[in-house]
Amino acid sequence: IRKISKSTATKKTSPSPNQPSTMIGNGIIRRNFTNLLLKRDTNQAYDLGQYAIDFMKKGKPSQKVIDRVKLFHTDSVVCGLSALALRTNAPSVLKNEALTYAKKTNSTKSRPKLGYARCLGSKELVLAEKAICANASAVREWDSNGTVFGYNSNIPGHQAGEFGHNDFYPVIVAAAHQNSTINGFKAAKAMILVDEIRGRLAEVFSLKTYKIDHVVHGAIASAATYGALMGANAQQIEHAIGMFVAHYIPFRAIRAGKQLSDSKGASAAISTEAAILCMKRAMNGFVGPKDIFRNPEAIFRLNEPTNGDSPFDIALSNQGDDFSVMGMHFKLGLYEHQSAGAIEGTMRLLTENKFLEHGNPDSIGNIKILAYEPAFGIIGDPAKRNPTTRQSADHSMVYIISTLLRKALEIRDFNQRNFQSFDEVWKLLMLEPKDYGHEALNNPITRRIMEKITFEHGGPQYDTKYPDGIPTSVIINAKNGQTYDSNMVMYPSGHARNTSADLEGILNHKFKLLGNLALRSDQVEECVNNLQNLDKLTNAQLQDIYNYEIKYADKSIDE
Repeated sequence: IRKISKSTATKKTSPSPNQPSTMIGNGIIRRNFTNLLLKRDTNQAYDLGQYAIDFMKKGKPSQKVIDRVKLFHTDSVVCGLSALALRTNAPSVLKNEALTYAKKTNSTKSRPKLGYARCLGSKELVLAEKAICANASAVREWDSNGTVFGYNSNIPGHQAGEFGHNDFYPVIVAAAHQNSTINGFKAAKAMILVDEIRGRLAEVFSLKTYKIDHVVHGAIASAATYGALMGANAQQIEHAIGMFVAHYIPFRAIRAGKQLSDSKGASAAISTEAAILCMKRAMNGFVGPKDIFRNPEAIFRLNEPTNGDSPFDIALSNQGDDFSVMGMHFKLGLYEHQSAGAIEGTMRLLTENKFLEHGNPDSIGNIKILAYEPAFGIIGDPAKRNPTTRQSADHSMVYIISTLLRKALEIRDFNQRNFQSFDEVWKLLMLEPKDYGHEALNNPITRRIMEKITFEHGGPQYDTKYPDGIPTSVIINAKNGQTYDSNMVMYPSGHARNTSADLEGILNHKFKLLGNLALRSDQVEECVNNLQNLDKLTNAQLQDIYNYEIKYADKSIDE
């Protein structure tokens, strides 16, 4: 740990008199070890490395935080297994690529092996970065695992609203497949750590504003977390972060164009593979660019010029409940998360007003959806009014809402059902993989409803409420002459600030729905139970945590 003088520390900090502070590294403010602030006039890359190392040794997240990250991890794994089972393209290609790097072994038991890890649904040892790439691609393919919108209401300037997803847990499992000292409790802590770093970066730097893909924050967090787990020092982690930022920045060209490609779902995977390679090279002695957050020609100061500082401070947690993962959001099915407000608003209008006629899309006159930027620009892109690929359809507001309505129209007794809670509606109409398959994309009822929808930018009234919430309203003019207005939905089910939904109940339905696509029913229960007991597993049990016999579909969902 580098030392700085007392006078420098005093100059850089102004803590509350009731919060004794000390300085470590290049200027991290420590306040009772609970919260850290990496100041903008310090070497934040080095200090992120030191923070990661210290957190893995002494961090004390509450059981509430551990339980939350276990839910997100479980969610990601069932997404990944089902994506492989339905033979989606990118996960299949990347897993097959990883298996070409398989390590021959005579052992019948799964043991740790330095440099190697395992893919979802396989016992084969492959190069760690290849396993990470394959697994991260699989968990992201459905675009159905967790989301963050980079919002911290407690610190001015920490509301940048950058996106991010819980795609990076395979990094931790790959480290456990190499390092026998990593048990389930340590793995759960590391998952909290990777979410903490990427989530806090999302609060202070909006990558999308500069057409940079959001996976950059996750790749930086992955390098730091993997390094801490594999015995790297803070300087090596600094070099790895510098290497990644200098050599491997992805742009939002990945998500632009009339029809989206495999690159959309595999972006996190490909960037994380690069980040892990950077970390491995740094541990082998490669010297990467230092102090990358203050580098005037790296993405941070290049896009937000300063006189020499980084453009932002980074606030981090060490113990208790206040971790970034607690502000992350669940997707209760397959959809782009910014459509969640419209989904909830539409569901409420259907169940409260019962105006649908079974099988008749013309019982709907027209629909108007109002939402905020950036939702309108991303899932309201005119090119996505006619999606022909699954990757475009799950980023199309008009397709998502039309598919939801089509599912309701197909249920003969929908209007007669007496729902005991709104959670039952989410379970009944949950959007699943087949709703984005080849047949669903061309469903005539869905296409008929799509013609009835207009999607508009709601203006400042909506924009100012994001990213605190995802403000959306739905207005439906029905065939019966009535107009139904959802009013503004801010915190739909699955949102971190929603307090009305039975989150675990809906998630358990999702886990079974997706799990049954990939595994035998008895295996689904075993898989979910193992994942939900992550913090109690031994390293030996972690070796096979992803090893389930996948029941593959006869053909790809996209055929």
